[in-house]
Amino acid sequence: MKTQKNILVVEDEIDLRELIGFNLDREGYRCRQAADGNEALAEIAKAIPDLVILDRMLPNTTGDEVLAQLRRNQQTAAIPVLMLTAKAEESDELVGFAMGADDYVTKPFSMKALIARVAALLRRSQEGTSDGAKNLLSSGPVSLDSERHRVTVEGAAITLTATEFRLLKAIMSAGGRLRSRDQLIDTVLGQDVAVLDRTIDVHIAALRKKLGSAARWVQTVRGAGYIWRLPDQGDE
Repeated sequence: MKTQKNILVVEDEIDLRELIGFNLDREGYRCRQAADGNEALAEIAKAIPDLVILDRMLPNTTGDEVLAQLRRNQQTAAIPVLMLTAKAEESDELVGFAMGADDYVTKPFSMKALIARVAALLRRSQEGTSDGAKNLLSSGPVSLDSERHRVTVEGAAITLTATEFRLLKAIMSAGGRLRSRDQLIDTVLGQDVAVLDRTIDVHIAALRKKLGSAARWVQTVRGAGYIWRLPDQGDE
């Protein structure tokens, strides 16, 4: 029997919040609700959810501030976050991804589409967590452990979002082969998610920043995609 997934819906519009909650409950999820950022952080402190649906424009503490706090805390950094917003500009979406959002839905939206995005995010967050040794990757200064959702650089742990973790794993596991942007979008974000061309680049930039001294191991192949620089290429 599958474990019921716990989802926190953070939305200040009560009608929309309750409608999302109703549909999630009907799909078999356990749904909690919060009306503002402060309430959301309190709910997360009580019990860490499997996924957060987070409106950007919230009273008191904004959705952006909630996301920033989640990503700074090692216990909550890997929680998949789907952001809701009334802003539909490309720049706003890229800002959301740069801050650490895993997916982004603009209002108004189809409830059926939202539920599909939730299912896809939860599915991707669970992929690669039960393959044993296959999920232990080590190359140069970086080690990745899928079962523990842990990445270290020269032995020191770093905190990645769920999307950043999948992105790093996809590039490292390619064994020095090129991964195109389209391949990374399909592998990391899913074929059922429509994203901007620059979305992967934004996630790569955030990943490199967290990798610090190991950032140069994620190489850009101009106009093609990304590749992991192997140890025998003169980096040891």
